[in-house]
Amino acid sequence: MAARQEPRVDPAALPEEFRVAVAQMRAARLRPEIFCEEMPAPQRIAPFSSALSADVTVDGDDVGTGRLVLLHDPAGNDAWAGTFRCVAYARAEIDPEMANDPLLGEVGWTWLTEALAAHGAVYVAPSGTVTKVSSESYGSMGDEDATAQLEVRASWTPVADDNGRFDLEPHVEAWAELLCTASGLPPVPEGVAPLPSRRGQRGRG
Repeated sequence: MAARQEPRVDPAALPEEFRVAVAQMRAARLRPEIFCEEMPAPQRIAPFSSALSADVTVDGDDVGTGRLVLLHDPAGNDAWAGTFRCVAYARAEIDPEMANDPLLGEVGWTWLTEALAAHGAVYVAPSGTVTKVSSESYGSMGDEDATAQLEVRASWTPVADDNGRFDLEPHVEAWAELLCTASGLPPVPEGVAPLPSRRGQRGRG
């Protein structure tokens, strides 16, 4: 599928703070089950933006997908309570029985907040939704298995350290962990560093 061409922007014209943040996003270490690459970012929400897309693959099957958009307004945005905003999306196939759990929405949100905390991502003004969708087939399609999906849409504002510097790596890694958790992957054992993800390697022999 052909990607929409974005206007070319001279990197030198970008704010230094934004260029550093984008470099940090690219440097995030993700699990090997994740294929991550850059994608066109929305151009009208904020003066500057960058985006990543990711797929979670287990035994050759895609079990989860998501995207993360970084928005930047050097002048600040009252709705964000800051100059940066992370906008995340995650969708994963789940066991149809899980979709009947009335606490699934709350659990899905907790996966995000716990991932942010685990990676040391400091933030304010979180907001979002958790949606569960289940499908059952009938009639001539009645022999097909029931399916269910969980979708998490969220946004939050990264907070700078005491020296005024931002670090976006933990935020990207937390989003990736949300993807993996929603997709049913077990957590990486404590003390074991994840291998680099397959950035830009899909389709290569």
